[in-house]
Amino acid sequence: MLLWAFLLKKYRSWRIYRETYTELAGLDDRTLADINVPRADISRIARKASLQVAV
Repeated sequence: MLLWAFLLKKYRSWRIYRETYTELAGLDDRTLADINVPRADISRIARKASLQVAV
């Protein structure tokens, strides 16, 4: 049972990372500047969002 919970948490984390990364990467530079997000930080922000997954 613990294995399934672990795998489910990893899958949710990966999915949140991909969704966040895709959404931010799809924004143009002006919009990113409006929300104060440098393009180089998109991966870090998506990783941070994925680590906050609660089961």
